[in-house]
Amino acid sequence: MEIKIPELSLVLLIGTSGSGKSTFAAKYFEKYEVISSDVCRGIVSNDENNPYATTEAFELLNYIVSTRLKAGLLTVIDATNVQPESRKKLVDIAREYHVLPVAIVLNLPEDVCVARNLQRIDRQLGKHVVRNQKLQLKRSLRNLKREGFRQIYILKSEEEISSIDQISREKLYSNKKDISGPFDIIGDIHGCYKETILLLEKLGYIIQVNTENIFGISVNHPENRKVIFLGDLVDRGPDSPSVLKLVMSMVNSEVAYCVPGNHDIKLQKKLSGKNVTINHGLAETLSQLESESEAFINQVKEFLYSLTSHFIFDNGNLVVAHAGIREEMQGRGSGAVRSFCLYGETTGETDEFGLPVRFNWSKEYRGKAKVVYGHTPVEHPQWLNKTIDIDTGCVFGGKLTALQYPEESLISVKALQTYCTPAKPLQETATSRNPQHDYDDLLNIEDVTGKRFVQTKLRNNITIKDENSIAALEVMSRFAINPKWLIYLPPTMSPCETSDIPHSLEHPKEAINYYKSRAVKTIICEEKHMGSRAVIIICKNENTAEKRFGISGEGLGACYTRTGRDFFNDKALKEMFLQRICNALSTSGFWERFNTDWVCMDTEILPWSAKAQSLLKEQYAAVGTAGLNALSAAEKILQQTVTRGIIGADFILEKYTVKKDAMSDFISAYQNYCWEVTTIEDLKLAPFHILATENALHTDKTHEWHLQQIEAIAIADPEIFKKTAYKIVQTDNEASIIEAIAWWQNLTESGGEGMVVKPNNFIEFYKGKLIQPAIKCRGKEYLRIIYGSEYDLPENLSQLKNRGLSGKRSLALREFALSLESLERFITKQPLRKIHESVFGVLALESEMVDPRL
Repeated sequence: MEIKIPELSLVLLIGTSGSGKSTFAAKYFEKYEVISSDVCRGIVSNDENNPYATTEAFELLNYIVSTRLKAGLLTVIDATNVQPESRKKLVDIAREYHVLPVAIVLNLPEDVCVARNLQRIDRQLGKHVVRNQKLQLKRSLRNLKREGFRQIYILKSEEEISSIDQISREKLYSNKKDISGPFDIIGDIHGCYKETILLLEKLGYIIQVNTENIFGISVNHPENRKVIFLGDLVDRGPDSPSVLKLVMSMVNSEVAYCVPGNHDIKLQKKLSGKNVTINHGLAETLSQLESESEAFINQVKEFLYSLTSHFIFDNGNLVVAHAGIREEMQGRGSGAVRSFCLYGETTGETDEFGLPVRFNWSKEYRGKAKVVYGHTPVEHPQWLNKTIDIDTGCVFGGKLTALQYPEESLISVKALQTYCTPAKPLQETATSRNPQHDYDDLLNIEDVTGKRFVQTKLRNNITIKDENSIAALEVMSRFAINPKWLIYLPPTMSPCETSDIPHSLEHPKEAINYYKSRAVKTIICEEKHMGSRAVIIICKNENTAEKRFGISGEGLGACYTRTGRDFFNDKALKEMFLQRICNALSTSGFWERFNTDWVCMDTEILPWSAKAQSLLKEQYAAVGTAGLNALSAAEKILQQTVTRGIIGADFILEKYTVKKDAMSDFISAYQNYCWEVTTIEDLKLAPFHILATENALHTDKTHEWHLQQIEAIAIADPEIFKKTAYKIVQTDNEASIIEAIAWWQNLTESGGEGMVVKPNNFIEFYKGKLIQPAIKCRGKEYLRIIYGSEYDLPENLSQLKNRGLSGKRSLALREFALSLESLERFITKQPLRKIHESVFGVLALESEMVDPRL
């Protein structure tokens, strides 16, 4: 014998004391799935047999049941449950969480239960107790279905119980998580057969009519794509029967899935003989069906009755329902779930057009899955909180629209004519600012504060401490640019291992060996520019900035620092700078080549001193006047430089006396990275990543590809763009490694900062773990700026060689995972709160106690 229960259900074991419920539960269910009333009684009173703790015990039991069902976990109740009133609360909880209640009754003979009780050493129950429980069970047994139990199993003997082979868990009809697509999801058709054929052909489907197929139509796609119909196949339009034949044929041949719409269910009820109001296009459908055979009518009736309220695809990442569905209803089965999927949620009021006023459930949606729905016609589909309505009112003279998944492309065909005049004009949504932009105008502080666990694809969950999130909020709220530009913050970079070469702190050999030891065959060594890190977002025009970012009146884009601050204090200079970049992108054909209207780039802006030019003038003048012999004056200048954040690191000046030669070396090194900025041509931009464009995150490309694409842009404006020199190195080729080291030596000896060593692939793993995306290796003289003019004295160098890198490396990996996560969320059009969850994470991690000089 096999018992079958839904994979998500509330199972009540029902039976008198001694019927074997606990033994049964332990045999067929997992440890944590079973909630025992006796165990709950013991938790609240230290005594499982304490009758005075029953009320508190069942309060605890109900709480646990609610928590588990909310989380979507099958739950089993081990209690007598012989009285209807004891079952009622549990059935109510199941309904609250849209879970199917199941009853498994162990209705063993009274004498068997009495004999078992006599053998128990933990509890002795008299015969009268078992007799009373048996009578209560007998009186209520026949009413279990009326109480709301969808499945009932009654086992009347020990033989029946022992004959059970297993309790199998059946997938709910809505569970298609193992199917990932690709899909073409089509909105409300309403009898528009010709437009449906045109749309399918536009999507690449091959359609054969008058075939031997039972409905005379055969449809397939050369790339094995499948269609999902969102319901409302019938009514109002010119040819509902042909639409039904097409959809039924595709579903039966497993080329399509279909969920029901409210019009479809109303037709089904009418065909089944139920009394329904003939309005809203049903009369036209019934008239069109009059010429069809009785056999076809019966097939239509059975097909519509068999449709499932909603489907969950792609491991829970995609949900489809006619009118939408809340997160807590997904994958659940109840009358309330079905009703919501068919009709949505209304206030009970009607508007001036006589139509029901609907709650906009999508404004409050925060689920993991993307929800695609129809039901309410709109002029243009637009995403809001990972939901999208693609009913574009074809029958009302609008369009028939399909959303391609996972590509998220919208494909439409115009209605051939207006078949029905809508009571209410199509909802206007053709503005640059879509509903998501309006929603994102207000950010909730609770979304970014407190201890948080941010889920990323590269590093799973990353923990953000409460105190760090507060620090990030302080920076973001007081100093950051418009939050809607902040789709990415660059990660920190780990330095290489300390060199074993005397008088050297860093050397390329260690960086190369890091990747060689992790089986990375091809690496790239890139020149490290001594500039300021800047993220640049450029839009093709201001309309794109409003349409894609929801920002108006702020020009073509943004240029901001690693902490989200505006790079430029001079608005006019910023606008000229961004326009210059935009012109270069246009001249180089970038927009057409990447099929985009915007781009996000990771860059360096040179010189390093650009933001503090006036201060540096004063300092150099002071050094020249005082002369290098005036060491106290020089020290003072350096201290001012540190205090004002120009160099960005604490020197060892506080601990050691600055010598004349060391001071001279420091000034020489520092002057390599400073020049006067008087015009925009004095600024140099060195991009090194084309991070993202519309619908594309370019982390699947090699670093060499990024630099080649950037070089094509730089050719369009060589005065402002600076190319990044690089070397491709094979780690299994010693000559290639020697050549790269020699290149670094020449670079640093001629005043360069050093280089960054990376795997040529943007993302690399070793033994299943993410490895460092980049390692910086800096030259001897540049390190003098970072660690102080006397850092290379033997006693100081010895101390620096013992620096710990584990914290910096961990930080670099976590920030890298978060930074790419935020970009991917933007590309996939997630709400700003989800993007900022990762952006705030990067900023919060920056506040961890890791030496910034590393």
